[in-house]
Formats: sequence, structure tokens, C-alpha cells
Amino acid sequence: MSRKYVLPFLTLAAIVTFSSCSNKLNPLAADYVKAEPQPLEAVGGKVQATIDATFPAKWFNKNAVVTVTPVLRYPGGEAWGTAYTFQGEKVKGNNQVIPQKTGGNATLKSSFNYKPEMKKSELYLTFDAKIKNKTVQIPDIKIGEGVLATSELADAATANPAIGADKFQRIIREAHNANIMFLIQQAELRSKELSKQEITEWKDLVKNANEAPNQNVAVEISAYASPDGGVKLNTGLAEKREGATSSYLNKELKKAKIDVPVDAHYTAQDWEGFQELVSKSSIQDKDLVLRVLSMYKDPEQREREIKNISSVFSVLAEEILPQLRRSRLTANVEIIGKSDDEISALAKSNSSALSVEEILYAATLTNNAAEKDAIYTKATQQYPNDYRTWNNLGIVRFRAGDLAKAEELFNKAKSVKANNESNLNLGLIALTKGENDKAQQLFGSAAGVAELSEALGVLYLQQGEYAKAVSSFGAVKSNNAALAQILTKDYSKALQTLNAVPAANAATDYLKAIVSARTNDTNGVVNNLKAAIAKDRAYAKEAAADLEFAKYATNADFATLLR
Repeated sequence: MSRKYVLPFLTLAAIVTFSSCSNKLNPLAADYVKAEPQPLEAVGGKVQATIDATFPAKWFNKNAVVTVTPVLRYPGGEAWGTAYTFQGEKVKGNNQVIPQKTGGNATLKSSFNYKPEMKKSELYLTFDAKIKNKTVQIPDIKIGEGVLATSELADAATANPAIGADKFQRIIREAHNANIMFLIQQAELRSKELSKQEITEWKDLVKNANEAPNQNVAVEISAYASPDGGVKLNTGLAEKREGATSSYLNKELKKAKIDVPVDAHYTAQDWEGFQELVSKSSIQDKDLVLRVLSMYKDPEQREREIKNISSVFSVLAEEILPQLRRSRLTANVEIIGKSDDEISALAKSNSSALSVEEILYAATLTNNAAEKDAIYTKATQQYPNDYRTWNNLGIVRFRAGDLAKAEELFNKAKSVKANNESNLNLGLIALTKGENDKAQQLFGSAAGVAELSEALGVLYLQQGEYAKAVSSFGAVKSNNAALAQILTKDYSKALQTLNAVPAANAATDYLKAIVSARTNDTNGVVNNLKAAIAKDRAYAKEAAADLEFAKYATNADFATLLR
């Protein structure tokens, strides 16, 4: 072949070869891509993936633009992650440049909204590639399989809602006082004092309480002398006043045929009463008097120092000290309420005979949900202006799984009166809907409610803040609390919690099976799953898709359970 033909032929061959290389990108081997974690995991309702990719030397064309997108494919759908675009050295653009000669590395991060179907899923990298204006096909790469979704077992609907507590007291204690006053340095009872209305009403109260079948009464006599005149004088004076008062009262009780216990005692100098009266008064220099009382504990020293305050002592002698020369009569009355049996019977037959505190208390005397519902329904009818009736009826519906009706009732309770209990309960409703921000706002308006820590524990679980959840749950014994301990890898504590759950259910057994799986206890996995499935057959399907049990797929006993 002549030289004039060889040169054009070689040039054409080079062009063809270059064109072939420049318009092609080879498949990227899976060895060059690593996805973490493996398997993927649902945390706070999201599936996060971090993918480290290496473009090897000579792979990236200088004129190529390649967009790489993670895709999570699951039965019935797929979720697309964040797209990352890379370019060759000759491309004009603002994307990460991958040198052809040396290649390059890239980190791709994506987040997918979790769906239950993702438990059985596959993670792929997809490629949209062009060299100049020509599309180049690059096959997808499978880089992961399955999503571990243990965190999604958190269940706000099983958390304890906040009840509007009743204030029922079976025994109500009341103290009724009346005073018999004395003249200075005297202990004689005056007819003027004994015949005043205050004493007459007090004696009638004692008589009525003694005769009432549901009341007990005891009488106390406290005799005093004012803190002037010296300790020795006042001791004798107070003792005489107590003796005179006791003699009089015993005669009156005997005359009225009232047999009640009487306790009598005296106080020589009533400094406590003196301080109380001075602090409530508007006398000049009262702060100075109170300061003397705090500085000196010796009664005689106190008396001298107060008398030295000439600007105020005369006022004390006229306005304060006379009120301390007295015998105080106290009737300690116990009012005994209805028994539990009486309240329960009336709640069914004649609820209108119950006070609001009694009817709310009646609902706590039964564990039957239908009976609670009936009692609280009557309570809303009889006492519609008490928010607790609506809130507590909402709790019954919440526990029955009727969340829509529960939400309606909690809102009704709030419309009757703003209250923290209903705020917390509405927060739990929000959690069941995945409305974490709304729940957090409502929990912020539930300060002081006993159930708040548990509710926050569930919120932290759903937000993926497992350590905070453990701390918030504290000593709570619930499936949710145990789940938080599992997710922080405290398996021993989790098992202790699960064994102490008061109303253990299928979910409790399922969580025990997860603890067994994570601690390589095959018998525990099989036995606990067997218990869970016996209570709720749906857990067989749950376990079949759960990566917690992936390594037991070939175990015969495990496989038998799932059939």
C-alpha cells in the first residue's frame, strides 16, 4: 500500500477508536460502591443512607456528565433519593469534576420517608449519563437490601394518657373554732363571753356532728396568756384559764348528753399567736417588732426589747395583746363519705345522687371499659361544666382505639376549661398521626402532668433520640420504654422492663423475641415469637419481613412458626 493511502487510513482508524471510547462509559462495578448502614435502618421515620462511591482511573470520560441517584425499591413502589451530578474535565459546569486519569471519590447522602413496605426492599444506584449531547446507558447497581424497622414499633396509642383526677375523700376533716376571751391577768369566765353567738353556734355544731350517723367529733381546748407580765405569772394564768374552760365545757357537754373526747392544754405565753397578729396588722414599726422576735428566743428578753419600742408598745397593748388572752375551743369533725360499694351501686342505679367527685371516683372502681364509658358518659351529662368528665371519657375512647372520638372529647374538655391533661392527651393523638412538631408543642403546655415524662419518651423515640427517650421514661415499665432500651443496646435492662410490663400483650412477647435475637438466644426467639403469634397472628407476617430475624430464616422451628 502506498504511503498516500496509509496515512489517511491510520487517521480514520484513530478517529473511530477515539469515538468509540469517547461515546461510551463502562458499567461501574459494585465493588467501587459501599452503602452504610447495612442493612438500612428506619430512624425517626426516615431511612438514611450514606454511599461512598469511587470512580476508578480511566473510567470517567472528559466530556461526560453523569447524574447518580440512589433509589430504594420495594413491593408496589420506589423512593428516590438525592441526585448528585459529576462532570468530566472538559465540561463547563459547576458540578464535581472527576479527572479521567486518576478518577475520584464521592459521598452521596440520601433520606427516604419510611414506609412499612420498605422492610423488603433493595437499594440501587441509577445513572443518567451523557457524553456531549449523546445519552449513554449505564446499568443500575444494587448496593443494599432491606430496612431494619425496629424503631417503628414505638406506639403512642399505648402510652398512658393523663386523667383528670377526682378529689374524692372518704373522710373529710374539718376544724371549727370559737374563742372565749379573758380580761388582763384574769381567768374568770364571763357570762358575756359564754352567751355570745359564736359560742352558741359552736356548741350546736358539736351537738349536730355527734348526732350525725356519718360524722365523728372530738373537742380540743387550748388556753393562752398574752406574752406580757412574765413567764411565771402567765404560766399560772394560762393554767387557770384552761381549768375554768374545761370545767365549763364538760358541764355543757354532760347537760346536752354529748359524749365526745376532750383534750385540754395551755400555753403560757402565746408568742406564735402574737407574731401572726402583728404580721397581719398595719401598725407602725411592725417590721421592727417582727425583727425582735426573730433575733431573741428568750421570752423575757423579747418582752423587754418590745417594751423598749415606745412608739409601738401602747398600740400592741391596745390592739394585739387583748386578742391573745383566750381559750380556743376547737371541734375536730370527721365527715365519713359513702363506701366504695355504695358509690359503685349508685353509679349504676342513681348516678344523680353522686357528687362530681364521687362519680369520677366511681369510674376508678372498675376495670371494665364498658362500665367506665357508661359512668363517664353520665358524668358528662350531669356535670358538663367540669372538664374532667369530658377528658376522662376521651381516655376510655383513646384506649379503645377510637382516636377520632377521643380527639373530639379532649378538645371538648379544653373548650370547657383550658387544662394541661387534655393538652398532653391531644399530644399523644398527634404522635399517632406522626405529627411530632404538634405533639411537642402540646406537651409544652402540659407542665406538671404526671404522665408527661412517658409521653415525651414516646416523642423522643419517634424522633430517633433514643438516649433521651430512655432518660425520659425513667422507671416506666412499658413496651415503649423497653424499645428505647433495645435501641440503645441495653438488652438486660430491656428484658427486665418487659418482664415487668403490667398488661403484657403480643407486642411485649415480640419485643422479647427481638432481645433474644440480638443476644443470640435461639430458644428465646422461637418461644417468644410463639407466644406473640398465639396472641396475635399478624406477628407471623411481621416476623417474616423483619430483618431482626433474618439469620433464623433457615431454622426449622422458626420457619414452622411463620407458616
